[in-house]
Amino acid sequence: MDWEYWGRPVPGFGDPNASLLIVGLAPAAHGGNRTGRVFTGDRSGDFLYKALDKTGLANQPTSRSADDGLILSGAYVTAAVKCAPPDNKPTIGETSSCASYLASEIRSLKNLRTILCLGQFAFKAVIGVIKNEYNPKTRLSGFAHGQVLKLGKGIPSIVCSYHPSPRNTQTGKLTENMFLSVLQKTRALNKIAQNKP
Repeated sequence: MDWEYWGRPVPGFGDPNASLLIVGLAPAAHGGNRTGRVFTGDRSGDFLYKALDKTGLANQPTSRSADDGLILSGAYVTAAVKCAPPDNKPTIGETSSCASYLASEIRSLKNLRTILCLGQFAFKAVIGVIKNEYNPKTRLSGFAHGQVLKLGKGIPSIVCSYHPSPRNTQTGKLTENMFLSVLQKTRALNKIAQNKP
């Protein structure tokens, strides 16, 4: 009751020179919608930033507020939908309205090599943007945890993970080791891409 909410569209956050873009669903009602920073102040963010810290992509394992000193290195985090949707279920209209913002974020990351999609919703949003922006010749398959899609020269690779929501992490559908394994895949892809002439 005594919290002051941001309550506006929540922008992406992170390293502007990032080679890795992490895309979630939308700001949590009492997370990013409250703090003004994506994946901040909620349990999904606790899981995510702890893993990013362990893999050297963040300078600390927690994120409580937009001014808590969290710095991402080599990674940028955003959401497919920029406002907290009712019941955490964005409408087709909301998703469509936010697609141009996601496309703009992808274009702005000049060193982008890999997009990590957190959940099927983020995956579908990213695939829509990739089709419009790059017109890939590769067949785009469906979402599967741990899946890697290499879409051709000049197109960011896509890596899939279950979303780090409490529904997934508390039931064991997504464990810390599973998620760290996915992050290691993204780091390996980025290293390979950066070594190419």
